[in-house]
Amino acid sequence: MFAVLGAYRKVSVGFVWVLSLVFLAACNLALPGGGGPTVNLSRPIPVALLVPGNSESATDNSLAQSLENAARLAMAELDGVTIDLRVYNTSGNADIAAQMALKAVSEGAKIILGPVYANNANAAGVAVASRGVNVLAFSNNPDIAGGNVFVLGNTFDNIANRLVQYAVSQGKAQILIAHGTDTSETAGAAAIQRAIAANGATFAGSSSFELSQRGVINALPEISEAVRDTRAQSLFVTSGTSGALPFLAGLLPENGVKPDEIQFIGLQRWDIPATALALPGLQGGWFAVADPALSEQYSARYEAAYGTQPHPISGLAYDGIAAIGALVKSGNPEALSAVGLTQAIGFAGVNGIFRLLPNGISERGLAIAQIQESKVVIIDPAPRSFGGAGF
Repeated sequence: MFAVLGAYRKVSVGFVWVLSLVFLAACNLALPGGGGPTVNLSRPIPVALLVPGNSESATDNSLAQSLENAARLAMAELDGVTIDLRVYNTSGNADIAAQMALKAVSEGAKIILGPVYANNANAAGVAVASRGVNVLAFSNNPDIAGGNVFVLGNTFDNIANRLVQYAVSQGKAQILIAHGTDTSETAGAAAIQRAIAANGATFAGSSSFELSQRGVINALPEISEAVRDTRAQSLFVTSGTSGALPFLAGLLPENGVKPDEIQFIGLQRWDIPATALALPGLQGGWFAVADPALSEQYSARYEAAYGTQPHPISGLAYDGIAAIGALVKSGNPEALSAVGLTQAIGFAGVNGIFRLLPNGISERGLAIAQIQESKVVIIDPAPRSFGGAGF
């Protein structure tokens, strides 16, 4: 399965760009009004944070704490805006998420951050839709986006677009897709096809396989034949290191699909766990990552504050709080409306630039990474503004 992929002082100048969130344009940008709650700019801004705390799952409880920590770190690094953060535990349950969302709005919340899981976020959004309050969910599932629900997570479409655009720029635009038959990988394959159509690439076909060792072995002749018959220049794989990828990486070269003859591309990250980097079949392969320098600096700031490493998606909570701060600082009382949230210039977050689109999906700037001699090398950096590389 894909990962899902949440004291007030000014930080020192050295951390402002990396760890605070600012408009990617002049500070006096005017925000159009319309819809959503009005905020009192002279008072702390009430923000609800919905996290999967009070769960029977230790993993959920740990994630909840990391999301809250990240949000409070963002609050501490805001300049000129005070957030009144109120934390609500959902136990990772959709019904409770809906109840907590209603409770938060009745207690004055002007915007909701979270929940994490798609069904929880959908339930929360539906519960408060009639109240005109927007939900910034820590989900990457585009199916729940739209209306008053925005997903902050990195979507398959965003990743696929970045990688296909780069493949086209490198003359490797004839793309064959290999994917598992479960729901997530099928959705990933569909996202790649959309990216191929949108970016002037050529769809060379697709091969599917059951997510098992035998399923991969049985599919190898078909994949090999498709590569040969279509003369594909790239093989775009949806599986990750916790799924079929290790089998594919080991067996495809033995079946005539060699990484030095066709470009391997991954929809998921291939560097987790780090041991995957040594797989011979992945050498030279591409995948997309957030700006590594920014991610590392965020992790260092978080560890300095809390003595531990952040959860991989905790940066979404930081981004949400800091985006709210940047919008409110603009001086528009309707900054948290849908129109305000979807400013085209976007924001600079702890993992790079991002913006919220009117359809509720986030667009994030990503770097292209390649595995070279069992190490990750950035071969095309993440853009620093919209309109640059990858956009």
